[in-house]
Amino acid sequence: MRVRKGFTLIELLVVIAIIALLMSILMPALKRVKEQARTIGCLANLKQWGFVCAMYTQDNNGKFWPGLHSTGYWWLYQLEDQLKDWKANKTWFCPTAKKPIIDERGVTAPSLNIFNAWGIFTSSRTCNITGKTYHPGPNGVAGSYSINGYVLTIPITATFEGGVSAKDGWRTPNVTGAGNVPLFVDALRFDLWPLETHSPAEYEFTAWSDNNMARCCINRHDGFIGCAFLDYSARKVGLKELWTLKWHKSFNTMGPWTQAGGVVPSNWPEWIRPLKDY
Repeated sequence: MRVRKGFTLIELLVVIAIIALLMSILMPALKRVKEQARTIGCLANLKQWGFVCAMYTQDNNGKFWPGLHSTGYWWLYQLEDQLKDWKANKTWFCPTAKKPIIDERGVTAPSLNIFNAWGIFTSSRTCNITGKTYHPGPNGVAGSYSINGYVLTIPITATFEGGVSAKDGWRTPNVTGAGNVPLFVDALRFDLWPLETHSPAEYEFTAWSDNNMARCCINRHDGFIGCAFLDYSARKVGLKELWTLKWHKSFNTMGPWTQAGGVVPSNWPEWIRPLKDY
């Protein structure tokens, strides 16, 4: 008689158990690798935006874009057409947030949170200071990064959003401590003006609001966001670390949301409480 060779039921169960054990070990590692890849891609994009800023300031007497003070600081409309185009210029998008909240058919997603990009903006804007009209390009403008609005060059007698005087803006990258001044960050809008008193969002997936710090205090990279600085470096920034950066010249880096300013764990919303303190 011929004896058939094969696995017994117990042997199959042992193999399945071993595979399940290996998967439980490997899955967290794979997740970390994927997140690391997204973070690296994000920082690479931010470095590219740093190069864009460097070239612009070199061609414009060392100054950043005019703020178009009376039209909502639409600095991005002043970019060259190939840079505006979100379809052609993929550096607009963090790998974690590639989809604009308003799609090409005009359909709006339920809320703008950490996994959405802002845009698509398609309407033109006219500056009533210069009278010049700016256009968004043939495909509109969309993205998942924001400029630190305090770097924009606004009239010296004006004020930034939130009431900060123009004299406290940066205007140029040639400043002391540039490595601690945010230039571009992961955010829910293309511009922002944080104040040291601005609180984090109450919930992790809170939609975009007028709270400027909450626009960028978003959990896109496992407790961090990507940030390019005024010295054109780029690195991960912890969410609680955002309050220790020098957003404008008079920004208090020891304000109420820092350890130096007396913040305690219970002050933080529950979703951000476990993250590293600064």
